[in-house]
Amino acid sequence: MQDVIIIGAGPCGLSAAIECQRRGLHTLVLEKHCLVHSIYSYPTHMQFFSTPELLEIGEVPFTTPNEKPFRHEALAYYRRVSDQYAVPIASYEEATKIQRQPDGTFIVHSLSRSGQTWEYPARYVIIATGYFDHPNLLGIPGEEMDKVTHYFQEAHPYTGMKVTIIGGSNSAVDAAMELSRVGAELTMVYRGDELSTSIKPWVKPLFESLVNKGKISLMLSSQVTEIKSDEVVVRLADGNHVHIPNDFVLALTGFRPDRNLLHEAGVELTDEMEKPRFDPETMQSNVPGLYVAGVIASGRNANEVFIETGRGHGRIIAEHIISALGRE
Repeated sequence: MQDVIIIGAGPCGLSAAIECQRRGLHTLVLEKHCLVHSIYSYPTHMQFFSTPELLEIGEVPFTTPNEKPFRHEALAYYRRVSDQYAVPIASYEEATKIQRQPDGTFIVHSLSRSGQTWEYPARYVIIATGYFDHPNLLGIPGEEMDKVTHYFQEAHPYTGMKVTIIGGSNSAVDAAMELSRVGAELTMVYRGDELSTSIKPWVKPLFESLVNKGKISLMLSSQVTEIKSDEVVVRLADGNHVHIPNDFVLALTGFRPDRNLLHEAGVELTDEMEKPRFDPETMQSNVPGLYVAGVIASGRNANEVFIETGRGHGRIIAEHIISALGRE
């Protein structure tokens, strides 16, 4: 029997595993994709908002010549940390069910990529799953078309194409900046009357300059209401509709955590934000022995918890488990 099973090998789940191992707890991490899959899913050339120090886990320095690290540097860093601590990770193995036993322990059921099922007994379980598998859907006609994606990787495939970006956050602005450099004919549609206030301060003036020069067509207080094979329909602030020629749509409207595993395990979800019920001093949910760490602890607003805040959850949890076991 494992002392702790951690579900999710993102930075916060990896941090939790390290903190548990450092206290002598036998751990296993189940990850349905690859190590730090959420970061792998970021755009290829993305630069973090955070400094490297705020992304560090396990007291391993994150060294980089850049003031703010890039995606490829973060991937290399977390691989190095995982190797340094020899964290036991079952990659491409999805946790499908958590069963609490009469004695208070758990059985975690999993499914491998090859279709094989496993059952792991554990005294404690930490859920540290991310959110990139579950984009916020628009719910409009045409969203299911192949020309529509909720993920942006890099600009090259859109060279010379008519592209509509839906959204006004950092991801939308970053994508627009890259697309402008490859000659995409770009329209950016956002329902707010101004872009997100969280836009990276060193990016915002560059973006605004491109808008002022006509390189990016920015439509605020507007919404895409329908996507067709060769155009998108946009409702303007005055209620009128315009038809914009289009080849591709990037619906960069954010993501949400999947609550099913939590809910089926008996964790209560509070208010309309669907936030799991837990004690912020221990990160233990209403189910004794079942903890949450990282973005899964947030509500529908995934930006409520970042790596820099969620990375500390593992230490809180590990210390609480050690205390519950009566160990020093």
